[in-house]
Amino acid sequence: MPKHESLKLTRRETLAALGAFALTARFGAAQAPAPAHNIALQLYTMRDPAKKDLPGTLKRCREMGWEYVQWSGMPNLSAEEIRAALDTAGLKAISAHIGIEPFETDFAAQVAFWKVVGNKNVAPGGMMGDCRDSLDAWKRGAARLNAVGEKLRAEGMRLSYHNHDQEFQKFEGDDRTKLDILYAETDPQNLFAEIDTAWVQVAGVNPAEFVRKMKGRCPVIHVKDIAEKKRLRGVQFCAVGKGTMKWDEVFAATREAGVEWYVYEQDNTTGDIFEDAAATFAFMKEKLLA
Repeated sequence: MPKHESLKLTRRETLAALGAFALTARFGAAQAPAPAHNIALQLYTMRDPAKKDLPGTLKRCREMGWEYVQWSGMPNLSAEEIRAALDTAGLKAISAHIGIEPFETDFAAQVAFWKVVGNKNVAPGGMMGDCRDSLDAWKRGAARLNAVGEKLRAEGMRLSYHNHDQEFQKFEGDDRTKLDILYAETDPQNLFAEIDTAWVQVAGVNPAEFVRKMKGRCPVIHVKDIAEKKRLRGVQFCAVGKGTMKWDEVFAATREAGVEWYVYEQDNTTGDIFEDAAATFAFMKEKLLA
């Protein structure tokens, strides 16, 4: 997952849209499909349509079959507003992407916020900015993550770390990857791995092998596919099952590793993101829920 840009939808626009959507839902919304457990949608995937119409975007996601979501990249709302938007759409949050800094500043307030939303899993999308540039700084970051994770565990919540490809690089003088250092420096009960399978492959590492390496420590993973044709800059992603990832091998490994939640994320598209999400849901349902 790349760094999240802020959305431009105002609170007044969002609340007005939610109110209209609530009336529609109350007086004759189409019946949603039966729930599909253990697969979820990373809402960052839907950040662009959500800028224009958050309630409509959530409604369309539910109509595809998605029941569970990871909250990320959405408008800046209160916990109560997030919960109302999800409840109205018939969705449930199982995780959220958020840095640990708010927890370090006001832990009690953040725990209360996400308990209102209803999710127990939180994950930063990378190492804190002031902890990246050296081995010592990285270890300080690991200690901070471990401390927050320990406090969250006492609250019945769980902290994971979402990787990109750069965490497979090494610091000078240490043969371990940055991820290896991170997980060696933290308690397995305080910090889990939210493995982004596509970024593992971009790093030149076999995703299935890495998942097996993290057995028992990766309750939530990101399911993401890479298109055969790459973009001029960066990586081109696509609907899951349409790209280069070897999903039968990856899913065999995730079952062995004890993965609980499979979260679809797609950072970009060359087509229609709703079509990609619908195709992905069908593929994941066939592969994981059959």
